[in-house]
Parts: sequence; structure tokens; C-alpha cells
Amino acid sequence: MLTHDAALEWIARWDRQQEGYLPDREERFTALIDAVEALGRPDPLVIDLGCGPGSLSARLLERLPGATVISVDADPLLLGLGRAAYPELTFVAADLRRSGWTRTLGLDRPADAAVSTTALHWISEPDLKEIYTELAGVLRPGGLLLNGDHMDTDDTAPALSRLEHAVHDRQTERTFGTNRPEDWRTWWDAIAADPGLAELNAARSTAGADHRGSESHLLSHHVEALREAGFSEIGTLWQRGNNRLLCAVRGA
Repeated sequence: MLTHDAALEWIARWDRQQEGYLPDREERFTALIDAVEALGRPDPLVIDLGCGPGSLSARLLERLPGATVISVDADPLLLGLGRAAYPELTFVAADLRRSGWTRTLGLDRPADAAVSTTALHWISEPDLKEIYTELAGVLRPGGLLLNGDHMDTDDTAPALSRLEHAVHDRQTERTFGTNRPEDWRTWWDAIAADPGLAELNAARSTAGADHRGSESHLLSHHVEALREAGFSEIGTLWQRGNNRLLCAVRGA
């Protein structure tokens, strides 16, 4: 059985390998939670899309203890880690690509914000439009979508995009040098080798594991999909290279 302490250890290791790709990860978390806090509600209802093991959700609840955070993912192993580590959170197993996923959330009022970090890039462009449209239906007018991820501008500003990548690469080099954390694949290999996680690992399905990782990496994909979904204002709240926090305001 997966214990609370073991789950926390695996999530700490997850966070470390994620930082290898995102040396400014904690700074981006802080900017995102600042934006949720700036909505002015002591008890915001927040949906965490593609929550993984709950790293962002846990930080949100630590800063805003009156919040209700609904953490959504399709991967049973990551959900299992999150449930064991953070019993105070509400984890929901749902594939965002399936129509009607919002009905599984058990919402009793419109959400104030939907958040995501390093997750929605694996959604294809057509599915992304459907997801944002369905999401708009459960956000209150003026509610926020806050999405932190690598988002590229190759299609509209190739020279600027090259500079954004260069800034990110130099920040990574300054932070880690040759002492890079383990990568994503090594983390998953270690999970597979742990007999204590065998049941959860066996439960992994294509709903959680069949993405290539860069289906919607372009900023324009997200902006277009959000506009079509009825979000009235869209812009970048925080950025370091091509690592950015995109914010969209749901229209009235």
C-alpha cells in the first residue's frame, strides 16, 4: 500500500525532475497563485487541469486555505500519488478530451478560475478548442484561465522565438550547469521498478499516457482556441523565455 510519506517522496522527486525543464517553475507557480489571490475571494473555487500528482493544487491550498481545489487528471498513477500525499485535495479522474468531462467535477457553483501548469501542451489543437469551450461553460463571467507552459511563437515571430529559447536555455545552464536533475523518462522508469507502485502503474491507461508531449506547443493555438471559446481578454502575465503564464478572462 502506498503510504503518505512514500507518496510525498515520489512527488518531491517529480518536482525536482520537472525543475530540470523549468528552472523558474516555483516563480511561475507564485505568479499564477498571485493571480488567483488577486480575484479577491477568500474561498475561490479552482479547477486544476492536468494536475498530475497535485504539486500546483497543494501550493494553491497552502496559500489560500479557504479555497476549494478540484484536481483533474487522467493518469491513475499520478492521481494515486496525489491522493496519498494530499488527502485535503479533491482529485477527479477524467480525460479532458472526452466531451462532458466537466460533469464529473461535482461543481455546486461556477468556478472562479481554472489553472494548469506544464500539461495542456499534450492536447491536440482540435481537442484544445473543445476543452476550452467546455471549460468556459463552468467558469463565472470574469473567471480566469491561467495556463503556465512552454508556448512557442515560431509561426508568428520566428526570430523572437529563437531568442525566447535562448533565454530559457541560458537560465537552465546557469541554474544546473552539468548537474541536471533526472529526466522525465528516468522518473517513470524508477516508478516502474518500484514494486510498491505496481498496482497503480498497471492501472495506467491510454487516457493518461498516450500523448507525445508537444501537440499544442504554439502560443497561437491556445489564443485562437480561447477566443473561439468566448474568453474576452487574453495575454501573458509572466514570462521567462518561452516559459510563460497565459491568462484569459471569461467574457460576460
